Amino acid sequence: MKIVLCGACGRMGANVAETAMAGGDVISAGVDVISAEKPFPVYRSIADVREDADVVIDFSAPSALDDVLSFCKARGIPAVLAATGYSDDDLARIRKAAKQVALFKTGNLSIGINLLQMLVKKAAQVLGADFDAEIVERHHHFKKDAPSGTALMLAKSVDEGFGGGMELVCGRQGMVGERSKKEIGIHAVRGGNIVGEHEVMFAGEDEIVTLSHSARSRRVFAAGALKAAHWLQGRPAGLYDMDDLLQEIAGTI
Repeated sequence: MKIVLCGACGRMGANVAETAMAGGDVISAGVDVISAEKPFPVYRSIADVREDADVVIDFSAPSALDDVLSFCKARGIPAVLAATGYSDDDLARIRKAAKQVALFKTGNLSIGINLLQMLVKKAAQVLGADFDAEIVERHHHFKKDAPSGTALMLAKSVDEGFGGGMELVCGRQGMVGERSKKEIGIHAVRGGNIVGEHEVMFAGEDEIVTLSHSARSRRVFAAGALKAAHWLQGRPAGLYDMDDLLQEIAGTI
């Protein structure tokens, strides 16, 4: 598989490149505003890439989204969109572009996190409104967005499990009053080199249920991105996520 890697000079880009080449895939070209020595050509703009490619893996930033989508539509190749911090307008552009090309977008590329998502939804269904749900996410001090896309993905699953209509409360400060039963609290911690930790707590009157996931290296996200990229090959235009991939894997077990 030939890959155009956006964000090639960042921490995740380095992990994707190393994992890809170890598995026999080829990085045809990298794209990054930062210059660094790589064993493949690196361009400042994806529009300058002339090399052949089967897929784009984008770990750059939402500001690059329009160029990435234009490149994929012009070339007719799929993309794994792995940047964080997409706005509602960005997501609308992704949905529109997915009518022309296959796009894979998920809040987190870890298989374990997506399993956690399924478990917290089931927990919310079983425990019900007698339990309060709070989410704590922890990341390294370089992370720019808060709360994390994964925390928002988990909050959506909790909301669905509770039957919908919940309100997200991102952090609390001052005299906020009693906690509403309609709240899902989300709290962001930033520090050191924490790769990514997510904890969902369901607190009842007499017991607490906690579900959590801890990523010990960025390789789990690189492996997930490459798995998604291989899975996208030959798919018709559409917007896919980790649920689609996992359901297919589960169907073969």
